[in-house]
Amino acid sequence: MRAFIIALLIGLAPSWAASEDFHVEEATIASLHSAIKQGKTTCQQVVQAYLDRARAYNGMCTRLVTKDGAPIPAATGTVRAGAPLKFPTETVAISAILPRFDEYKGLPIDYGRMEPTQSDPAVQQQYGMVTGMPKAGQVNALSTFNVRGERSMSCKADCDLHPSKGSLPKSCPAACDEFRKQPDALERAAELDAQFGRHPDLEKMPMYCVALSFKDVFDTRDMRTTGGADVSYATDAPPRDATVVERLRAKGAIIYAKANLAEYNGGAGNPGGTKGTQRVFGAGSRSSWGGTACNPYDTARETGGSSSGSAASVGANLVQCSLCEETGGSCRQPAWRNGVVGFVVTKGMTPYGGAIGADPYDDRAGIQCRTVNDAARVLDALRSPEHGNFFDPRDMYTALPAGLVPKAPYASFTVPAEKIRKGSKPLAGVRVGIVREYMVKHTANDRAISDRVNDEIRRVLRDELGAELVESIDPKYPDDPAIPNMAYPFQSALAEILPLHMPEYLLSTGADGAPKFDVPGFDIRSRDYLILASEGEAPLSEELNLRSVNRFPATYAFSFDMARYLKRRGDAKVFDWKTLNANSKEYDDQRRIALLNWGNTASLLSEGGTAHMKMRDVMRMVVLKVKYENRIDVFVNPTITLPPARNGFASQPEIHDRPNGRFPTSANVGIPELTVPAGFNDVVYEPEFTLNAAKDNYTNTANDKEQTTLTAPLPFGISFWGGPGDEPTLLRVASLYETATKHRRPPPDFGPVPGGVRDAANR
Repeated sequence: MRAFIIALLIGLAPSWAASEDFHVEEATIASLHSAIKQGKTTCQQVVQAYLDRARAYNGMCTRLVTKDGAPIPAATGTVRAGAPLKFPTETVAISAILPRFDEYKGLPIDYGRMEPTQSDPAVQQQYGMVTGMPKAGQVNALSTFNVRGERSMSCKADCDLHPSKGSLPKSCPAACDEFRKQPDALERAAELDAQFGRHPDLEKMPMYCVALSFKDVFDTRDMRTTGGADVSYATDAPPRDATVVERLRAKGAIIYAKANLAEYNGGAGNPGGTKGTQRVFGAGSRSSWGGTACNPYDTARETGGSSSGSAASVGANLVQCSLCEETGGSCRQPAWRNGVVGFVVTKGMTPYGGAIGADPYDDRAGIQCRTVNDAARVLDALRSPEHGNFFDPRDMYTALPAGLVPKAPYASFTVPAEKIRKGSKPLAGVRVGIVREYMVKHTANDRAISDRVNDEIRRVLRDELGAELVESIDPKYPDDPAIPNMAYPFQSALAEILPLHMPEYLLSTGADGAPKFDVPGFDIRSRDYLILASEGEAPLSEELNLRSVNRFPATYAFSFDMARYLKRRGDAKVFDWKTLNANSKEYDDQRRIALLNWGNTASLLSEGGTAHMKMRDVMRMVVLKVKYENRIDVFVNPTITLPPARNGFASQPEIHDRPNGRFPTSANVGIPELTVPAGFNDVVYEPEFTLNAAKDNYTNTANDKEQTTLTAPLPFGISFWGGPGDEPTLLRVASLYETATKHRRPPPDFGPVPGGVRDAANR
């Protein structure tokens, strides 16, 4: 039946559709629209081309970790893009992951295994420990496609037949009768072709035929939405689109697929309570329904979390762009790992109504595309047609001051290559502040990327584009005599602002109860010290810096936000924490226990919530004071200095307050940041698991001695960021850097699909 519908739609395509000139691989929004207007492709063919690529490249890329590494029987999963998932039968022995495992005496291991899912017991998924597969040729980036018959588990197969095929079978839920009236992606593309042909109204529909994936926390009325969880809802497609989906759909976008993710945006960890009875070790971004996403440049490695599938789907050319979500770094960190642009804007500018959150104060929709201009175009399309800005009645944070949003389109601030004269120094007069706090080479694994980004800043931004550089000061990073220091660094701003507005932070204690920020010769608890520090007459501790001020206790907001989301969704079967956990199945025991604990966390009182709100206000003052005192237009640093870890293996341990996944200033402060591909790195010092002295646990350990030269180099990114409303400046600088470097390169193992849509047009 599915093949018949596809053949019918392709058969209806106009004769001018067939062409060898247009390819979806590396296509921009502008090139797509140009191809449609020139008759080089149709919207149907574009969607079919992406489906062809998904069928070829969106399969499993992880193996089970078992006790002995013995093979397992073949198993199949849910249908994606017309074909069921096939799982590898080879497994990996745990002794290959955990050294000296024969001596381990800790909790039992939650070994890898295949089991039926909760949502559909007829299909299976991987549970327990898994690890990445080198050269898998698959990325597992997209978990659900807007394809009739497979886009919902509540209304699957014949329960989603087109209404023209007859009445709803009696065995189907009654809700499916309305659900199946919604066109799928191919049918919507056919509608657009029939209505507009070669003449789409791009002013009214600037996202015309742009095939988008959405992180599976954004509600889509025509696709399953579960936050990546294996939850058996009464109706797994929600009754209304999230605001970002709603607006992009109205602007002509193809609501094409849901992207895999770290379940529930990472799920805010574990609030504590019940203890687990089994252990799982290893890195990776994983969901119970979708599995683990893999990096298209090296499928044995992680994508970054939590918007893993969003970035991997864009990086591997499975979609045009993706809507990601960021709480602490979840758009930017997977963007650089997967070689794409990641754009997060001033908190409240991208609406978050109708989406599952991890912490509402931080959660924000972001954009991942292959070019800066495409990201800006998607942002423009998210403006409210009623208000002219980004206001969303379902998102209180979108009530922003009008002056933060320019009247001109954001895409107009990007600089196309044809407008750059050779040798013109287009960034002359622009002052760029290098943030050395985020370039410290804490371990051997930080060196290569830190040094490469430093070279990009000097060689491209300064020498080629003409920017004026100033650098911040960090005692752990050597001063560059060729670059002036900031006259007023971040340390000075912290000293001036923290003593008055957040003195309690200066008195923070460590796990041992000792003060974290003691200064020899001073009583940091005294008013006299606070005044002297604020006036620059007494030092701050060297441990107090831009990295450390981004660390504070967790909040319990996830407990509230999930309960509110379920109430608003109004499902008949899953409507609160109790019914959610009763109808869910988790990928391992630790994840199961975490969600049970969240369900039992009734109180919302937390130190972290208050500290976070105060620190955001403090840090906005700090950032803007440094910016204006030094006349800085944009800040720059590596998006992160660590290469991606291997899925299932150890990750880099934290040191000197360097978080492993992201530099969280822009997320915590709610300010814009734009990461752009900055090159490729082939130097890695693989972190290791180390069995502790008691032999009951493993710790992540840095490896500073054994260098690995990668045969498949991995992308890294450079970040441009600023204060609230600085998006136009970031777009200009980032687009100029992008044009000057052209670092984006598609992953070599995910090229064009032989026998794809062009052959289909002739069948």
